[in-house]
Parts: sequence; structure tokens; C-alpha cells
Amino acid sequence: MKKPEAGSNNLWTILKLLNWVTDYLKTNDIESPKVTAEILLAESLHLRRIDLYLQHDRPLDKRELSSFKILLKRKLRREPVAYIVGNREFWSLPFAVTRDVLIPRPETERLVEAALDIINASGEKENMHVLELGTGSGALIIAMASQKREHVYYASDISEKAVAVAKQNAARLGMNGLRFFVGDWTAPLSMKKSAFDMIISNPPYIPRRQIDTLSPEIRDFEPRLALDGDEDGLKCLRQIVQSAWRFLRPHGWLLLEMGYDQKKEMMAIVASCGKYDEVAVLKDYSGHDRVIQLRKTA
Repeated sequence: MKKPEAGSNNLWTILKLLNWVTDYLKTNDIESPKVTAEILLAESLHLRRIDLYLQHDRPLDKRELSSFKILLKRKLRREPVAYIVGNREFWSLPFAVTRDVLIPRPETERLVEAALDIINASGEKENMHVLELGTGSGALIIAMASQKREHVYYASDISEKAVAVAKQNAARLGMNGLRFFVGDWTAPLSMKKSAFDMIISNPPYIPRRQIDTLSPEIRDFEPRLALDGDEDGLKCLRQIVQSAWRFLRPHGWLLLEMGYDQKKEMMAIVASCGKYDEVAVLKDYSGHDRVIQLRKTA
């Protein structure tokens, strides 16, 4: 980190450092350099982002500069900001994230919204049973439970470490009634005991050959298990469509996030399964096909 120019009182203030780091990140092709600089500096100083501007002329001591430099170096190695600071906001809730879980994306909020729309339209006041497959940080199921606490929620993941993160998030956010378990999609479910009104999932759907072309933040840091959809990107989606109907009550709903370019293939998979009707593909807030919702036939 360069020293301030002569005539600047030879001190780094919060604003001076923010401006310099924003430019530095920009020259290193870091996405959203200003926001990234704000988040990292606020984290290192234990401040809110708005406090950076309320205290813009505050000088920083060597200890504070050293602490910030450690975070900056991590970002320059292209580590995602969410992993550096250990959290990511989703559905206006703060979720702890580690490298054991996928970082929640804004487009996935469309899946939460679609699920809540169905619940709101169902007319059932309580005791709907909702299952999330591949919960990761727990963001999806916890977001739903935060809005509709009267229902019963379950969530699973093949990764024990991911389930541990999800449990911690649920407890920290006051969602202690959620039931978590470890397993590979529907494999742990019992035909005699499992009857859900809704199953939701954001499974891996990126074709394997495309993963190495993704940004370093994704390719080198996020869990490949949560990204890799096998050769065609459809393996997990296909598996869930073909098995989930067995665990849904008649007229129960299955909602899945999918790739923006997978609508045609997903419609073919659903048609070949023959267990669903009322099929709809919903767009995310950027106008891309993102969620497919299916209703089990009677």
C-alpha cells in the first residue's frame, strides 16, 4: 500500500484510503471495486458501511491499516468477499457462509418468492410440509420459514459441513424449528413416512466443461459439488424431477432453480417423467428463465 502523497499530512484517512483502494481494485479488474472496498474496510474497522462516510476524515493507525491490508490481499487473490467477511445477505437476512457452501445469489430469491406465492394461494393456514434438497447455507428454507413460521420445514444436503452451517444460521436467526438431515437428494427419504406439500431445490446445473471458464471467485473458491451438473448440467435436475414426485402429496409442488438456457431440456425431462402438470417457467429479476415449477398429478 502506497504512502499518501506529499502535502496530505502523511496520514491515511478513511475516505482517502477508500478512494485509493477503489482505484486499485479497478485496475486489477475486481468487480464492483467501490462496494468491495467499502465492505472490506468496514469489516476490518468493525464499522457499518455508512459509518465510513460519517467518519470519513478519521485517520487510521498502523494496526488498522495492517488489518485491512490482510483482507485486501485475500481479495486480490480473487477470494469472494462473502468468504472473506464470512457472511452474505439474502432475503434481507444475514447468512454466515464458509467455503463449504455456495454463496447465495440474488436470482435465487425468485425461487423463494415463487414458493411463497404458492403457499399464500393455497389457503392452508398451517402444517404444510416443505422440504429443501441441497440446502447449503440454509438460505432458501430459512428465508421461507422467516415469512411463514406456521409451517413445517425440512432441509438436507449431502455435505455434513454444509448442514452444520445451515443449522448455525437457523439457530442464529431464530428458526429453531427447522429439521435438518444429511443425504443425497431423496435417497434418505422413506416412502412410508415422507409426504410433502412442496419440495424446493437449487441444485448444481452448470455443465462440467464450463466450470473452468467461470470467474476465479467461483471456479477457485466455491464448492465444486454445488456447481457441477455433470456433462450436460442436467444430471441433478433430472434426478430430482424423476424421484421427487414419489415424496409429494397429490397436487404437491416441486420448484427448481435452473440455468437460464435450460428451459427446453427441462420441459423434455418433465414430459418424459409424466408425473406432473401445471408446468410453468418463471423469469428472474433480470428477465432470464430461472425457476421451473411443477405440480404433481393426483
